[in-house]
Amino acid sequence: MIEKHIILDETDLLAFYGPANQNMQMIKALFPKLRIVARGNVMKVLGDEEEMCAFEDTMQQLQAHCAKYNLLTEEDILHIVKGDRRHGSHGADDPAAICYSISGRPITPRSANQRRLVDDFRTHDMLFAVGPAGSGKTYVSIALAVRALKNKEVRRIILSRPAVEAGEKLGFLPGDMKDKIDPYLQPLYDALQDMIPAQKLQEYIEQQTIQIAPLAFMRGRTLNDAVVILDEAQNTTTQQIKMFLTRMGHNAKMIITGDVTQVDLPRSVHSGLIEAMAVLEGVKGISFIKMDESDIVRHKLVTRIVNAYREYEEKNLP
Repeated sequence: MIEKHIILDETDLLAFYGPANQNMQMIKALFPKLRIVARGNVMKVLGDEEEMCAFEDTMQQLQAHCAKYNLLTEEDILHIVKGDRRHGSHGADDPAAICYSISGRPITPRSANQRRLVDDFRTHDMLFAVGPAGSGKTYVSIALAVRALKNKEVRRIILSRPAVEAGEKLGFLPGDMKDKIDPYLQPLYDALQDMIPAQKLQEYIEQQTIQIAPLAFMRGRTLNDAVVILDEAQNTTTQQIKMFLTRMGHNAKMIITGDVTQVDLPRSVHSGLIEAMAVLEGVKGISFIKMDESDIVRHKLVTRIVNAYREYEEKNLP
């Protein structure tokens, strides 16, 4: 008889154990010769060596499955234990999937330019994804970052936005500075919450594996081993975006997203994103993906609204 401790460090415990620990009960039933006690992220296992080896291999597969799909069902456990992982609750893998949502739904590119963003992420270290509201530039970018983190290609994700008012004043919002800034970063939290279970996301944030911060907090840093995303970059000044771009460190990828038709800066201040795209065009290693109305994946009215504003502005240009 031998005793081993197995650490569950790659998956969300709530998803792994299942409702009312039903997954854990099934695992125990499938390995009746072992005595298994689970406490938090540690499983204490007692039994003979041969059975223990089979159990350890199964646990690795279960952890990998749960980490990938954010979900583990009794059907998944049964198929993995039987060695038939092709017929789990998710069916065959979607080859176009970037990663999977917390419900196990594949997150895939839904337009030609979104697919180009996914493809260019493999071959370029810096990408500019520019397009109208609803074109999926931020969501797809965060999905790419989550995939890189899960695949251990990077050690952290860093998400940033400029805290620029769009009609309201920062000082009038309630609370301390964090409370005032968090509403500006909420769209980034929303995307992450769709891709990473709540408990695991909180753990990542507490350990600073995922960092979400206003652009001003980037000054003086060197960002290594990370996917770094700057959202709403049309609201940066020339100095801000230059500062951000020069934070890039070793084994880092940067994605800069923005919509040049929604600049909230004072009229006298030029958008740093527009200038950066002109300055950096043709620089090797940088990709520019320009999205349009055909890439919008929100409600069909969003496309009509974007088109209506574009036509109005074209008719009323001085």
